[in-house]
Parts: sequence; C-alpha cells; structure tokens
Amino acid sequence: MKYRLFLFDLDDTLFDFSISNEWAFKRMLERIGVEVCAEDIFAEFLAIDTGLWKQFEQGLVTRDQLKVERFARTFARHDVRGCAEHANALYVQGLAEHVALIDGALEVCQALAAVGEVGVITNGFDAVQRQRIRNAGLQDYISFVASSEVCGHAKPDKRLFDFAVIQAKEFSQDSTLIIGDRLDADILGGNNFSISSCWFNPSKAKNTSAIQPTYEIAHLRELLPLVQA
Repeated sequence: MKYRLFLFDLDDTLFDFSISNEWAFKRMLERIGVEVCAEDIFAEFLAIDTGLWKQFEQGLVTRDQLKVERFARTFARHDVRGCAEHANALYVQGLAEHVALIDGALEVCQALAAVGEVGVITNGFDAVQRQRIRNAGLQDYISFVASSEVCGHAKPDKRLFDFAVIQAKEFSQDSTLIIGDRLDADILGGNNFSISSCWFNPSKAKNTSAIQPTYEIAHLRELLPLVQA
C-alpha cells in the first residue's frame, strides 16, 4: 500500500458539521430561553462565525475571542439579551452531544485503520473533538488527535502538521496523506508539508484557486481504491 498514515480533517470531512451546528445552536437558544426566529438568527451566526474562524486561522483573533465574539455580535444584531460566554458553553456542549457522520466515514476509518494508522488534524476545540469522536464510535480507529488548540498553531501552518506526525507510530512524507474538505486549510497545509493531499469535494465545486490537491473525491468511499493501489 502506498500510504500508511492518514490524517483526516473532522468537520465536513468525517463529521457532517452543518447538521450538528444547526442543532447545537437552536438547542442553545432553547436553553437560554430566547424566543426569536431561529432560522434568521442562525444564518447571521453562521456568517459571523465563519468570518471569525478565518481571522483565527490568520492569527488576527484569539480562540477565546472567537468563542465570545461570535455570540456577542449575533445577539447584538438581533437585540437578544444573553451572556455570550454562557451561550458558547451551551453551544459547544450541543456540538459534542449531537454528532452526524458523513456517509462512509465509519467504513473508511475501519478499513484504513486495519492497514495503516489514522489520525486527526483539526482546528477545532480539543476536548469537544475528542468527545465527538467517542460519541461517533470512531475512537477504536483513530489513534491520535492533533488540535490547533493544544499545538498553538492552526492549519495550514506547517507547525500543526509537525505536531501531528510526532504522535504517529511511524512517519514518512511519501507514505502520508491528508484528507480534508478545505483547499485553503487542509490541502494547502498538506502541500506546505510536502505530503500528498486528497480534497473531499462532495458538492463537486470548481477549484478556482492555485491550490492543487494530489487527489479529489466526491465520496469518502472513493478514497479506498486510491490508497490501495
């Protein structure tokens, strides 16, 4: 087998984050007793949260600022009275509670763990991601988690990849593959680290960037024949 170490992104690669995200947000609103149109405020939150995550990856805001600001700004725009810190805690709890796997994720992790080593490389919150892995039943197939929260650097920073591979049982650049849905984080990070990369692109979006993956797949099961060649 060409590859022996498989580094997976989590959100929107192994986990269907859109499902968990909306559920966790609406559950948070219920718990703090907010009576507004959940769809409208969630759409606002999505835009704010996405922008803050990009700023975080660029080093423009801290992780703690991101946690609070996404709710403080959302609540301010909708005249919602609520503690941003408390809202974030409830939201993060909801993310861990409600995990939805991408189709094929369990099967692929099982197959790859049987012939190599599967690790996770994530910009998400460490404790939450680990709990989600357990709740999804993937803990027996994933041997390590490398999070930007613990490392101190986020994808596509090469230092997070360094942090990931030192946790692997064995590592060589030629036999390592990263799989992720984001060109600007997962694929660029893999390219910067001189390892092969696989862009998970279920929507079959056109790549208009200069970032080129080694492989591109629309379904996770398409990964198996690629790595078994």
